[in-house]
Amino acid sequence: MPMNGDTPMPSSPPAPQAGRVIAGSDAPEKPQLRVGFIALTDCAPLVIAVARGYDRKYGLEIVLQRQPSWAAVRDRLLSGDLDASHALYGLGYGIQLGLGGPQRDMAMLMSLNQGGQAITLSRALAARAASGAALARVIHGSPDRLTFAHTFPTGSHAMLLYYWLAAHGIHPLHDVRSTVIPPPQMAEALRRGDVDGYCVGEPWNALAQSEGKGLTVALTSEVWPNHPEKVLACTRDFADRHPNTARALIMALLEACRYLDVPAHREEAASWLALPDFVDAPRDVIAARLLPEKAADGSAPGIRFFADGEANYPYLSDGMWMATQYRRWGMLREDPDYLRIAQSINRLDLYREAAAQLGVAVPASAMRSSRLMDGRTWDGGHAAGYARGFDIRA
Repeated sequence: MPMNGDTPMPSSPPAPQAGRVIAGSDAPEKPQLRVGFIALTDCAPLVIAVARGYDRKYGLEIVLQRQPSWAAVRDRLLSGDLDASHALYGLGYGIQLGLGGPQRDMAMLMSLNQGGQAITLSRALAARAASGAALARVIHGSPDRLTFAHTFPTGSHAMLLYYWLAAHGIHPLHDVRSTVIPPPQMAEALRRGDVDGYCVGEPWNALAQSEGKGLTVALTSEVWPNHPEKVLACTRDFADRHPNTARALIMALLEACRYLDVPAHREEAASWLALPDFVDAPRDVIAARLLPEKAADGSAPGIRFFADGEANYPYLSDGMWMATQYRRWGMLREDPDYLRIAQSINRLDLYREAAAQLGVAVPASAMRSSRLMDGRTWDGGHAAGYARGFDIRA
């Protein structure tokens, strides 16, 4: 579904900014790009990049193609039908490690956002268990197994849902059933009673709540503040054969992410995202969780798209954490070389070069320290011991 240039916008996008010429040896090797996305609020950087002409500013024409599921994103990246895509953090790692599908070397060019996801329960279940601790009591006190959905086996939704359940004493592999549902189908699955709860990106939590069918009981940023979420992914072969294209794409999306740091611009983005070709959900539902910088009670940060570049840097420690969780839950039978895998996937070289062109600061270290909801600190060190150090694991 091509969308560049033929989708009406609520307001006319400005002409591409002048002042940058991409030519000669810096010219993109492949100017026209087929870039995938899923109907989620955090596809906003891609929509903004096209709407405001940031792609054309850097010598590109991004043709956005909406995908029905993360499995479709995986398959079309590997087939070459997509050049790059909005992707779950963890999708590329799963492919690289050959988990649940074909193995291929992958590249993660940048992070598109941090946070902005949630865990929602059916109203019936939330009436009995509106917190993780109460949910544990319900689950351990009943012979029936509840069903929880996530969006892709190696994705951030699955790993954060499992982490949240386990932190409350619920074993995600034994105490509940898990199923995979594409994000736009989540609210309908809850309405039908197919699932008791799910972890997904917005606006599909907000939609279920607005319809009175679900209640959001946790934000993923409460599990891991400023956790990595969506990324710009492609195959390693594409990045290696088209380095100028990759840098130009990073620059266009960095500009879009920076634009989204302004609250008024998020208002504008909500109107674009609501269009049928993009998220196709009520504007007010999208805006409700796109606009705040914090949760309604001020307890947790909202979605971050830029934050002076902090939200976009492809930290090695973030990817290593994903791999530790694959080991924790038995998806990996042995400890991999965690650092080497992250170094091979996260293209710090291309990101740093693109960021330098825009004057976007990069951190001194490719590792960052994070404190998760159970009090554990993750900083990229001692990954094998970290993966084995949880009481609840496969």
